[in-house]
Amino acid sequence: MNTVAIVGTGLIGGSFGLALREAGFRGAILGVSSEGAIAEAVAAGAIDCGMPLAEAVPQADLVFLSQTIGRILDSLRHLDPLVRPGALVTDAGSTKCEIVDTASQHLSRCQFLGGHPMAGKEKRGAASAGGDLFRGRPWVLTPDEPAELETPAAREFRGWLNRIGAGALVMDADEHDRIVSLTSHLPQLASTALAAALEERLGVAGRPVAAGPGLMDATRLALSSYDLWRDILATNPGHIDRALEIYIQELEHIRENLRTRQLQEEFHRAATFAGRLRGTV
Repeated sequence: MNTVAIVGTGLIGGSFGLALREAGFRGAILGVSSEGAIAEAVAAGAIDCGMPLAEAVPQADLVFLSQTIGRILDSLRHLDPLVRPGALVTDAGSTKCEIVDTASQHLSRCQFLGGHPMAGKEKRGAASAGGDLFRGRPWVLTPDEPAELETPAAREFRGWLNRIGAGALVMDADEHDRIVSLTSHLPQLASTALAAALEERLGVAGRPVAAGPGLMDATRLALSSYDLWRDILATNPGHIDRALEIYIQELEHIRENLRTRQLQEEFHRAATFAGRLRGTV
């Protein structure tokens, strides 16, 4: 792998470029994005230079689509005449079914391997990027067939994922979308709902709020941009609807048992899961 084209040089794309450099990649890293995003990514050291899509893609052994989902889908519809045979196209989209289906319909001259690095921040842009963003985090891969992981391009890409500290996790695209509706999309919506509810009741500008760090932790994800989440919600509505139903049922159970000892079991289950996430249980 001599040349990488990162299409979308924001937080994830910029962090990928920085991670490759820190892991020893010595080839060219080209960026495709807006003029401002390119300037920010060059300043951060995440890419070498910016180019239009039609110039960057024909040079690339790896094309990494790290845009919003809507833009990833649009890029996939235009890549086939540009890519070199033997190149690998992958992505960082937070939902996978529509992306994988679109790639299968529009790419024939190269390989596509769906991906989702399970890492991020509430901040955007290459100025917030870091080469350690993916270290110790899952990087989901969603091949249609297991053999897609064993092509030379896919094996080299997986090797670089290992070098940057990400843990490759292979699963079906629909199973990915079901799981992340619970582990990613539901936490975002819960945080957004909490902050929105409190804004209506406590959100008087300039007035101090009687709150500790717990509220700061619980509303951190509420700082995320709707522009980013709009496409995620639109491309995974069925699984997200079921995740919300599970959460609403749990909230109803808690409300019904505020005066009973049944909540002791809920606190125990919750603490067990939270401890498992943090590696303390």
